[in-house]
Amino acid sequence: MPQTATLAPTIVVIFGGGGDLTQRKLIPALYNLRLDRQLPERFAIVGVARRQIDNESFRQRLRQGVAWFSRRGIEDESDWNEFAATISYLSEDVSNPASGLVLSTCLQKIEEEWGVRANRIYYLAVPPAMMKPAAAMLQRLGVCRDCAHDRLVVEKPFGRDLASARDLNQFLGEMFVESQIYRIDHYLGKETVQNILAFRFANSLFEPIWNRHYIDQVQITVAETVGVEDRGDYYDQSGALRDMVQNHLLQVLCLVAMEPPISFDADDIRNKKVDVLRAIRPFRPEEIHRVAVRGQYRRGTVLGKAVPGYREESSVAPDSTTETYAAFTFHIDNWRWHGVPFYLRTGKRLPAKVSEVSILFHSPPHQFFPSAAVESWQPNRIVIRIQPEEGIGTRIQVKQPGTRMLLGSAEMRFRYHEAFRTPAPEAYETLLLDVIRGDATLFMRADQIECAWQVVTPILEAWESVPATDFSEYVAGTWGPESADLMVARQRHSWLQPTTAE
Repeated sequence: MPQTATLAPTIVVIFGGGGDLTQRKLIPALYNLRLDRQLPERFAIVGVARRQIDNESFRQRLRQGVAWFSRRGIEDESDWNEFAATISYLSEDVSNPASGLVLSTCLQKIEEEWGVRANRIYYLAVPPAMMKPAAAMLQRLGVCRDCAHDRLVVEKPFGRDLASARDLNQFLGEMFVESQIYRIDHYLGKETVQNILAFRFANSLFEPIWNRHYIDQVQITVAETVGVEDRGDYYDQSGALRDMVQNHLLQVLCLVAMEPPISFDADDIRNKKVDVLRAIRPFRPEEIHRVAVRGQYRRGTVLGKAVPGYREESSVAPDSTTETYAAFTFHIDNWRWHGVPFYLRTGKRLPAKVSEVSILFHSPPHQFFPSAAVESWQPNRIVIRIQPEEGIGTRIQVKQPGTRMLLGSAEMRFRYHEAFRTPAPEAYETLLLDVIRGDATLFMRADQIECAWQVVTPILEAWESVPATDFSEYVAGTWGPESADLMVARQRHSWLQPTTAE
């Protein structure tokens, strides 16, 4: 049976409808869902922003976004025309106490035409400063009171520290029930990130060895070749720790380290993630310099092109100490992971765009092969590739062809495009469809947000107190500052070269 027959009528209201996120991600994702017959039969999109434009101008801008940024583009004009007919635009200033009546009237009119109370999704695709005014407007108008039908989607960043995250949680919690709030992190919508759950808990081959008895270390790398592009204003107030670690990297860590949930229920899974965050060993101020590294790129060459240093980028302060690279050693103090280091790193202007998780196993307890046979020996490892080539690889030792006993490394690999020969949906397609379905599994709960901020707050406080002179730089196009190599070398380890960059 087509998906459209099983989903309730839905209206998606996008605050920030004129912004880049709407044009680049949200509308292309919804358009692809419609092409795949994944949207409800009765479906409407209402864009809300300050600018005064008509429906047709708004639709034309969104059409450009689909043509430029969708994984499928516009192949059939009739498909776009049918989709565009569901889109309308309203000019509203959410910061104005008198605003909202036009939106309320619009929603009532759509539901009267359908003859049914629709599910309403209010998507806050707005800057952090506008989240409270937009939520307050919805609460004032009483258009988001039905817990069974109304949902609020909140984009990151969700706060910039623990205090602001708690304040926003409290503010939203006074207006909406927690089950209505979907805190979105697009990283959790990526196919391979979700597949970590299936890989671990659907295969008895791996879960029995997923613990400290067999695993020596875990490395999580999220590398970007780009600089700050046109986000200098935002990024200089954020940095790698706030922009990537507190949300993306810690969420991946939770999926790798969590205990088996009782069921696939959203709260069961999120409970296990929170347990991981609470088990992360707190950072003591006196040791942060040994387990947390920050750096900033200077002039260099990336992918054969000369690039400026961070302080030379547009809208970046010439004396900025904002980190564009961050690396950490985390320890999880529970029975499964005690003594296993989790190394996390992320940075801009690195040699390759790659995101992957590497699970390195202990060496065999007894090595009986001749010394000449194991000169190129490497420990077993599992590499979960998140991007750009989604898949999972397992490195094992095998005998090389020949008359002598020589061991070499070989890979057993799984690639999505090879195994299924169908393109994976974009992250926002998965997440938006989950909101429409009312499935909160891939979204963050209030306590999860606050626990993540509790983990990184000691680092933020220590870095803010460190003089600017104590700051590591790295040449653009390299894998980060030497201090990051030293951090893992203290535990007799080294960073792995990402497999997609080999």
